[in-house]
Amino acid sequence: MQYFVYLGKHNKTIELFSKLSIGVFCAVPTCQKAFRILDNIHEKYDAVLFFEQSSLSEDIENISLIHKKYPGLYMVLVTDAITQEEGIEYLKAGVNNTIKHETTQDSFITLGTFLNRRKEQKIEAIQLKAQNQSGFHLPLWKRVFDIIFSSMALLFLSPLLIITALAIRLESKGQIIYKSKRVGSNYQIFDFLKFRSMYTDADKHLKDFNALNQYQQEEISREEEEKDEKLSSDMKDEDLNEIILVSDDFVISEEDYIHKKSQEKSNAFVKLENDPRITKVGRFIRKYSIDELPQLINILKGDMSIVGNRPLPLYEAELLTSDEHIDRFMGPAGLTGLWQVEKRGEAGKLSAEERKQLDIQYAKSFSFGLDVKIILKTVTAFVQKENV
Repeated sequence: MQYFVYLGKHNKTIELFSKLSIGVFCAVPTCQKAFRILDNIHEKYDAVLFFEQSSLSEDIENISLIHKKYPGLYMVLVTDAITQEEGIEYLKAGVNNTIKHETTQDSFITLGTFLNRRKEQKIEAIQLKAQNQSGFHLPLWKRVFDIIFSSMALLFLSPLLIITALAIRLESKGQIIYKSKRVGSNYQIFDFLKFRSMYTDADKHLKDFNALNQYQQEEISREEEEKDEKLSSDMKDEDLNEIILVSDDFVISEEDYIHKKSQEKSNAFVKLENDPRITKVGRFIRKYSIDELPQLINILKGDMSIVGNRPLPLYEAELLTSDEHIDRFMGPAGLTGLWQVEKRGEAGKLSAEERKQLDIQYAKSFSFGLDVKIILKTVTAFVQKENV
């Protein structure tokens, strides 16, 4: 699915773009709200940010901020007229293309086609890296353990899997299993399996984000503008080259997320809670991590292990290619891992860098004893969650 995020306040253009968009469309009036939407999109290569032209100096400042936070995000400047000198400035800041306020359906179709081709090129680039970086081989003991454990788990949990599949199908139409491209050991790309937890027409439900959607004609309070200014100020002072990672099992409320963004600068492992696109069954299976159970099939196939480093979306994986982080992929990809259980009760207090370092630590020193310890801690954490 493709996402079209409009950052601006021109209502006629927003109305036109919402009609022409061929995927999920959402309009937001401020950078702060754009960040909340973009952070909730796992695969940034599926997203386009339309940036409405305003004053050159302010635009350049905001575009540079967005580009540093999301280096691979495709940005399109919405403008009817621009000088060559201005164009150069916008390009340097991070804009990739331009589009007029009065555009056509063909422009969106062309843009969607380009996004698909661009994503395919990124996949090819990662696959090429995998061919040149195949230094990790899963030990026999770990593969045997994975096969035995996943087979027994699938057999034991089969009633739950069947009931969940039926519940998903009864509540809404669409595929029961959701697939997304993830990057695991040695930069190998595979189809990451989860139970579908969203409506298939998620683009319609995204419009229920009243607090995030400019198209709902909301009024922006001065208090919110001050929050936005504070967030931008904080982000200018922080290391904006921090890799943005999105966890599959860490949920935080929107209010707490805004607070954490201003107070705890480098942590971006977030999802929005109470997402209207999520089904009732989806909300339940996410709460108890039942949506993750199809990954036992990934484990049985050899894509993942029971314990390892969480496989990443293409966007995050491509950014983690420096020598200091490449060791993360020289270990097994897993259903659960070291950082997920390290300080489990205080998981939100682990910074993104701390999590990456724990991934590297596991890749370099994993053992049968450590795997058993992590599994026991994971089960304990799950039981505690159920009793909350």
